[in-house]
Amino acid sequence: MKIVFAVSAFNGLSQRAYVELTQAGHLIEVHQINDEQVFIEAVESFQPDLIIAPFLKKAIPTEVWKNYVCLIVHPGIRGDRGAYSLDWAIMNNEKEWGVTLLQANETMDGGDIWAYKTFKMRDLATITKGNIYRHEVTQAAMECILEAVKKFESTYFRPEPLNYLNAEIKGTLHPVIKQKNRSFSWNDAANCIVRKIKAADSTPGVLATIGGNEYYVYGAHTEEIVKGNTPGEIIAQRNGAICIAADNGAVWLTHLKIKNASYKVKATLALDPSVVKKIPHSDFSPFDRLNEDKKTFREIWYEEENRVGYLHFNFYNGAMSTEQCRRLTEVYKEALKKDIRVLVLMGGQDIWSNGIDLNTIEHAESPADESWENINAINDFVKEVINTTSKIVISAMQGNAGAGGVIMALAADKVFARKGVVLNPHYKKMGGLYGSEYWTYLLPKRVGMAKAHALTENCEPISTYEAKSIGLIDDYWGDYTGDFCKTVKVEAEKIAFGINYVQTLRDKQRQRENDENYKPLAAYRSEELEKMEENFYGENMAYHFARYHFVHKVSCMEQIPEQILKKYASQKVEVY
Repeated sequence: MKIVFAVSAFNGLSQRAYVELTQAGHLIEVHQINDEQVFIEAVESFQPDLIIAPFLKKAIPTEVWKNYVCLIVHPGIRGDRGAYSLDWAIMNNEKEWGVTLLQANETMDGGDIWAYKTFKMRDLATITKGNIYRHEVTQAAMECILEAVKKFESTYFRPEPLNYLNAEIKGTLHPVIKQKNRSFSWNDAANCIVRKIKAADSTPGVLATIGGNEYYVYGAHTEEIVKGNTPGEIIAQRNGAICIAADNGAVWLTHLKIKNASYKVKATLALDPSVVKKIPHSDFSPFDRLNEDKKTFREIWYEEENRVGYLHFNFYNGAMSTEQCRRLTEVYKEALKKDIRVLVLMGGQDIWSNGIDLNTIEHAESPADESWENINAINDFVKEVINTTSKIVISAMQGNAGAGGVIMALAADKVFARKGVVLNPHYKKMGGLYGSEYWTYLLPKRVGMAKAHALTENCEPISTYEAKSIGLIDDYWGDYTGDFCKTVKVEAEKIAFGINYVQTLRDKQRQRENDENYKPLAAYRSEELEKMEENFYGENMAYHFARYHFVHKVSCMEQIPEQILKKYASQKVEVY
């Protein structure tokens, strides 16, 4: 079939629907509903059989839904209506939620129902709205979309009208959530504060007062080890996050956004440096065993079982700053000293990695210099993984990955992914960024030179099915992270105790020596960084412009302020 995707943004759910429906043989065109007339003309030109809206923040034009069947993905149970479905579900502590696929009509979210799925909500004290959306909602939405497409093709299916007299319809129309609905006091219980912040993460955030100033707050974690006496007092900092005392405990915040700013950064970067200097540090070693009865915040941690090490790095939105990359590299080196046979790189449960941290780069005094430092820091980590010949290394991709995050995974000996993961192994959309992370070595080695060129030039998302078929990953399984991680553990232990383990290590060592003799890793890095240097410091500022529009979430047509342009034209740091 010919299908149009009507979207507000080509987000992760939209990309997964795109790759799965394309894989099923359907012809998809993706169009954003920014300019209604342009969208109407695009639809008329394409003449689709069906229109699907996986992610939509505004109504489909009347002229379109009256002439075409338009199916809307709504992240709520049957009867649920309104733009803040997940927000309310988390704040109301719902135990079960769902996704409904309904047909567009004159009533927002009130159309006939084509498909619906429900799911159990995980512990709402440990997850965010974004995490639920990227996992349970996305999985349920895909099941609904695939079911509805089959129903549409059958021609005899008739959707179910929304009827609130039906006792099975549990949803209702939710009001618009305003900041007053999200507001809290630092005198409130810590778990209540965390729940409200998680319901608004990653957008719009919750407006809160810290040290007399207002910030939108994100990345909340309950703290039960560090204690404070005065609610609202900043009592600790750790890895860029700050800890604030609450009524019966404390709350970690990883990111803040100054009230009138357009993007968030690590909490300590948003605060005045003079304030940060006075905040005591609370260190937590990645190798310390966490007391299960006491919650705290950590980005990187290590676990070990049956001669297999598991290295987790759960960075906010998958972005890896210079400091985080360097810290991860040091922890990786320490993990290699453990008495293990296999080391599994777990990434984050939500997102594996999206490469360098564009928000931190944009916030830096010299974005060019910070870009250079960041790419070299992530390169250092990738180099350590490539050069590991004493252990077998596995990349276990629990969540989506993009750009350098995909390439970073390829440095391991084995690459496994959760079934529903979407991969974007390219850089070019960020203003023609060339990319590094030794991609010119790792990607062709996996998929061949022709396919490597296609992946990086075409800039298309790919499914785990396609990734396995072309050799980008070794295998995939599990609709949810729990199932995926259980199988990762089984596979890792099979490798660790397999009869071929010693021979596999010898083969790995020999292959690395042969590759190095053919062309040293340093040569790949030098060639890539020569291109990146031009991206960061050259006269063509396309990368800086693209990053600005991406980070500030503004149209690419919007002009960049003069003071920002001056910041982009900084001098180069010493080359590594």
